Amino acid sequence: MRILAVDDDPISLDLLEVLIGQIGGHVLVKSDSAADALDKIAQRGAAPFDCFLLDIEMPGMNGVELCEILRSIAVYRHSPILMITRKHEKRFIDDAFSAGASDYLTKPFELGELRTRMRMVEKLVNENRKRNDKLFAAKTTRKIRESQEHYELHAPVEIDDIPGVVEYHALENYLAQLSRRSLFGSTVFAVKIAGVERLHQKAEAFDFVCMITDTAEAISDSLSDHQALISYCGYGTFACVVEDGWRPNLDSFIDSVHKCLKLMDLHFGDGEEMNLVVCAGRPIRLLSKSGEQAVNALSQAQDSVEAVCREMEQSPLGAVLSKRSA
Repeated sequence: MRILAVDDDPISLDLLEVLIGQIGGHVLVKSDSAADALDKIAQRGAAPFDCFLLDIEMPGMNGVELCEILRSIAVYRHSPILMITRKHEKRFIDDAFSAGASDYLTKPFELGELRTRMRMVEKLVNENRKRNDKLFAAKTTRKIRESQEHYELHAPVEIDDIPGVVEYHALENYLAQLSRRSLFGSTVFAVKIAGVERLHQKAEAFDFVCMITDTAEAISDSLSDHQALISYCGYGTFACVVEDGWRPNLDSFIDSVHKCLKLMDLHFGDGEEMNLVVCAGRPIRLLSKSGEQAVNALSQAQDSVEAVCREMEQSPLGAVLSKRSA
């Protein structure tokens, strides 16, 4: 991989160079400021970078601001970005992941820990290459709107420019980074589109992607008064982590999501209304959970919303939904 490390501390850059060299198989390019990093990225004819290692505290533009700029560049929209910093406070972690960071590594770090993170990065880079290959193939044959193929129900959906929405692996890493004390006031819950399997069968690829993106926007809008991170998990399900001790009133929240979706006036490609209905699972207070336990809460939240949706689909409302999507 070709890696760009950005840090105003030359000792940290030299240490990274040594450790990355010991791991092997990578090319590290060093930069001592965000401005210099952007110059290197913009160099004509230079090969693109596969991964970024950013310090947070730097003079001028800091690492979080640089992360936001990188995410605005199409080719780096899904590139792994690791924040490397001495800052352990929750507000720095929150800012980093909200800006689009993939992971967060605190100094001083050891070779074993860095090697583990780089394995994760390599996996993400390979997934991005596969995604880009598929997008290129789609663009060179026909537009996605014209495609008659169904978008895979389990597949991730590219959701950009919606406040609080992050990729699923980043949400897992965020929870893994926070301490028990930091997570005490946090709550995890999941939201699912009811009857998504039937909707998926009816929708063309473009319709399905729009449906997922618009639902993410409705969830984000309904959580706008609270600090929250949202991620699409596949199968029409979204995981939400809310902070500041707020425990959602699910009836009020779902009502807000439905109102947002109604205003969007969503339709299938043939002009039929989608009439989306969503349900929410049981909120899980993280309290003393941290690390793997906190990450496991994401799976528990998804299991909970699956059970709620099954119950809904077996109810009279489920019969109505089935007729609508038939």
